[in-house]
Order: sequence, then C-alpha cells, then structure tokens
Amino acid sequence: MFLKKTSIRACALLACGVCVARAQDTRVVTEPKIPAACVRLEAKLVATGDALRESDEAKEDTAAIQAAIDGFAAKCQPGQAVELAAGPKGANAFLSGPIEIKEGATLLVDKGVTLFASRNPLDYDMAGRPGTCGTIPSKGGCQAFITVRAKNVGIMGDGTIDGRGGAKLLGQEISWWALAVKGEPTADKPAGIPYSDPRLISVVNADGFTMYRITLHDSPNFHVGVSRTNGFTAWGIHLKTPVHEPGPNDPRPRNTDGIDPGSSSNVTIIHSWIDNGDDNVAIKTGVTHMSVIDDHFYSGHGMSIGSETNTGVSDLLVDGVVEDHTTSGVRIKSNVTRGGLVENLTYRNICMRSVDVPIAISPYYNNQTTEGFVDPGIKGTSIPEYRKITLENITDTTPGDVLIAGYDQDHRTQVNLVDVTIKGETLDKMHLKLADIGDGGTNMPLEKAAEGNDVRIIQLDGKAEKPYSCAGKFVPMQ
Repeated sequence: MFLKKTSIRACALLACGVCVARAQDTRVVTEPKIPAACVRLEAKLVATGDALRESDEAKEDTAAIQAAIDGFAAKCQPGQAVELAAGPKGANAFLSGPIEIKEGATLLVDKGVTLFASRNPLDYDMAGRPGTCGTIPSKGGCQAFITVRAKNVGIMGDGTIDGRGGAKLLGQEISWWALAVKGEPTADKPAGIPYSDPRLISVVNADGFTMYRITLHDSPNFHVGVSRTNGFTAWGIHLKTPVHEPGPNDPRPRNTDGIDPGSSSNVTIIHSWIDNGDDNVAIKTGVTHMSVIDDHFYSGHGMSIGSETNTGVSDLLVDGVVEDHTTSGVRIKSNVTRGGLVENLTYRNICMRSVDVPIAISPYYNNQTTEGFVDPGIKGTSIPEYRKITLENITDTTPGDVLIAGYDQDHRTQVNLVDVTIKGETLDKMHLKLADIGDGGTNMPLEKAAEGNDVRIIQLDGKAEKPYSCAGKFVPMQ
C-alpha cells in the first residue's frame, strides 16, 4: 500500500553548479556551455529600452537569420552557434518574423542584444493560408515565432527574446494579449471564443533540446511549448511577462504559460526564474521522468500539472522551488473530459508566501484561474486518478485554501503530507473529499476537515529526511 513514509533523494546541487538528476530525469544533467559561433550576424537596429522606432518596424532581419541557420550544416559543426551580436553605432536589436532552427544548431543571443518578434500578424499566417493569424474567431492558427523540429538544438545567451505580446499589432488597434482576453470564457460562453496568436517557442520531436541563460519577455501565448521530445533542459532561464506593470487600459497577459512540456520524457528545469501571466510551469499529458529544481516562481499560476492528463503523467520531482505570490502552489488539475492516471510525484523543500491555494489536487477543473472546491458536474468518462504523491518539507508563510479531492470511490486521491506547514491555516480553508491522506506531520486540521467527507487519515512513522528552512529564500525576481 502506498500510504507509508517514503524517501526519494533529490539531485545534488553542487557548489560548482553541476546537477546530477538521478531521481526522476534519467539523464546525467550538467550545466550547459555556450558554444563557439561559426556564423556571426551584427545588429543594424537600435532599441531604446524594450522598444523599436516605428520607422524600423518594416526592417526585418528574418531572411538573414534564416539564411544563416539554413546554411549551418555546410559551414558549421554540430553544436556550434549562429550568433546574434551587437553592431556598430549602438545597434543592439534584431527584428524578425518566424524562424526555424535546424539540427545541431544553437541560436546564440549576446548580452545586451534583443531579438524582437514582428508585430505584423501576416508574418505568422500558416503556410499557404493567408489571414489565419491574429483573428477571433480563429481562422486556422499561427506559426510560432521560433520553431524547432530537429535534434540537438539550443537557444542560449545572455540576451533577450521579446515576443511583444502587449504591443499593438501593425495596422490594428489591438494587441495579442487583448485578442486573448476577448476570447476568454464567460458565463454566456463557458468555452470562450477560439482566437489565434503565436507561441514564442514551439518545440516538437526535438530530442536533446537545450535552453541556457536566455531571457524571454512578453510572449503572445505560451513562452515555451515542448512535445514528443526525449531530453529537454532549461537551465538558468529568466522569463518575465509582462515586463512593465500594465496600466488601467492595458490588457493582461492571458495564456502566457512559462514552460509547458507534454508527451515528453527526461525533462529538467533548473536554476530558472519565471514571472508570467499563467502557469509558471504546466506539465501536460504524457510526461514522464521530469525534474524541476531550484527555481523561483513569481506572478503566475504555480507549479501545475494538467489540465490534460488523459495519457498519464508520472515520475516527477519538484525540489527547492520558491513560489512567491503565485495564485497556486502545488497544482494538479483535470476533469472527466481529459483525465487520466497521475502518479509517482514528489514535491519537497518548497517555500511559498502569499499563495491563494498552496495545495490544489483537483478532479474539478473548469477553466478557471484557481480550482473550485466542489464538483461542477462536468460529464465524461476520462476520470482523473491521482496516487503515490508525496509532499515533504513544504512551508507556506501565509494561509491559503487547500483542496485534496478524489473523484469517486474507484478514483480516490492518495497523498502523503510529511512536515507540511501552512501558517495560520484554519478549518474553513480546508477542502477534502474522497482522499487517503498520510499524515507525517502537518499543522493543518486534517482530522476535522476529513469529517463527513469520506477521507481516511493514516498516521505515518517518522519525519522528513532532513529539515528545510525558508529563511533567505524569498528574493526579488532576477
């Protein structure tokens, strides 16, 4: 039976910056290195702050960048880079429409250089289908700004890739984000209105994909979506959206998830900083053997799984993560239209503050920012099942709602809570149903919250392997 004290060791974070991620990601993951450049492009545009002059908006570098990437195989060795460098007279910016990185190539953006995404929606139309992008209702979708469909590709450097999701589209009085807000679900349209805007980076069938030290700003949609990939590393990523605090008439960045892996294995997100407008990390269905280690999350919806879990999610380690003003903390969300088996998850050494819902393990997802606490009555046969989940050394310095729920007697949720503290937690914030909860030490009123809700509380022997302190963990976004 699952409900006993278990111990899963995290990867070792060594002083030299090397991580050996043995617990979940089955690879030996070490800090990447910036490769040598074999092709160097110099900037011709000058950005002031994070903006280009209007007169420069037609001066795209798309053809030059894509030509350098297309010629990579003939000029370069696998693992070398196409470098975007500063140019003369203060030139520090490139402007591009969609580009695709080819096998073995790394796109290297130098410090002080920004690669700006075009604001022309026509640039993102699907091939051979004009007028598909920037529309509501959607007329067919958009290409991503950067596409990867090849192995051993990298996106690296201390520069910035800016999707400009909050800037008005050329020739229109609307931004990508405003388009997304127009499509948002409402009481009259609970499914929302389909709209089309581009992801910043789309990665498919790209084994060995690496992102290192790059800064990502203001994606129109998801920042990084990775699928059908074995071996993905994000190390030292700095992702902030929106860059500027929105004014009263500015749209918020809707659906701007940080990093979303799906249908992939051997994934590590480490030493990264994510402040965005939706899930900080959202694990989609079909992910196995993933590690999320020593990361800082700020505005966003937290460390999420779902809502699609129909082909399963398994073997996840989340260790040493700080969640500072996220809406949710540990978040597992699905419902009976898209649910499946989620198992073998360990969350440990996590610090939170000002998190509305520090723990949400829910079969009730209904497209909202945070989970409702009762079954909304959605009909379906793809039932979520959550089992073999351990939360260990979890501290939230402020009270928040806790939801741990199973769907029915055949799909009860199984969770161990080992040294879990939510300061100031009260009974009215506890929402438990159809769950088997192992109590290895928590200040939450589990026994009282379990009454009348078909919840079994099992006392566990022992404590967490090592105590963990959140002192000094809450630091500004970097």
